[in-house]
Amino acid sequence: MTRIRTLFACAAMAAVAAAGPAQAQSDFPNKPIHFIVGFAAGGGNDLFARLVTQKLQQDTGWTVVVENKPGAGGRISSQLVANSPPDGYTVLVGATGQMAVATAIYPKLAYHATKSFIPLNMIASFPLVLVVAADGPKTVKELVAWGKAHADKSNYATSSPAFTIPTELFKLKTGMPAVQIPYKSSNESNLSVVAGQTTFTISDGPPAIPLVKGGKTRALAVTGAERSPELPDVPSMAEAGFPEVNTHLWSGFFVPAGTPEPIVKKLIAELGKALADPGVQDGLKKMAVTPGGPTGDAFKKIIDDDIKTFAEVVAAAHLQFPQ
Repeated sequence: MTRIRTLFACAAMAAVAAAGPAQAQSDFPNKPIHFIVGFAAGGGNDLFARLVTQKLQQDTGWTVVVENKPGAGGRISSQLVANSPPDGYTVLVGATGQMAVATAIYPKLAYHATKSFIPLNMIASFPLVLVVAADGPKTVKELVAWGKAHADKSNYATSSPAFTIPTELFKLKTGMPAVQIPYKSSNESNLSVVAGQTTFTISDGPPAIPLVKGGKTRALAVTGAERSPELPDVPSMAEAGFPEVNTHLWSGFFVPAGTPEPIVKKLIAELGKALADPGVQDGLKKMAVTPGGPTGDAFKKIIDDDIKTFAEVVAAAHLQFPQ
């Protein structure tokens, strides 16, 4: 009898243990979800996160906390989340630079963009803008011709690998020579073009567009096949004759690899609803980005394709980036 009772007790304990994870998944979330941003408060990724999570909390009643963990171009935050419990309560707000670019250029990186994480939702994407001085060349082909004729004077401004690699791709596809001149921020890169210190820069929209609209610089093209709504008169790179210069940067939500599928699906669904809200869409558009985008496996494919492209450019251009 004692042996039978012991067997029943063990079976009951095993059933409780087995039900534990399932119960935790069905009750998710039952405590605050922490969204980790790898950049300082007030930057683009921080603003994206706060805009979307505010709507998420409003619609679901979930408690969400946005935490800024800046450092190493976002890589500190990525490593932190990669090493967090895979339970859905720690979500990374990841950008192209710290995810696809870092995976492509740093052989000893402590994480991998799509092996250490499960991509959830793309928050937004945006093309880059090719900018020259206000009195500079009027078309991309004119810029390329000038660069080839003045190889000893041609240079470009860049502030991070996320801009260096697209610029080197541009050079590879056009044959234009240009020496890299590093700056601390994309705002400084744009101002260097205004001051005549550099020939051109390929930049994100927020620092570039006000200078273009103010007549301080001239935008020759936006990377990709489509024009930007913020610069409707500026041709795409495809229209300018260089369709292979097709770089878009993005931001998105990620959870650690191993997070249970029901939790992943629930997060994707609720974040998707928040991203589809007209107010959130308008807020993102005001930041010169295209709201939303692929989710799950489709988002993962974009990241894997970016990693492959960036690695090929780094090899072809013989680039080196100290980690």
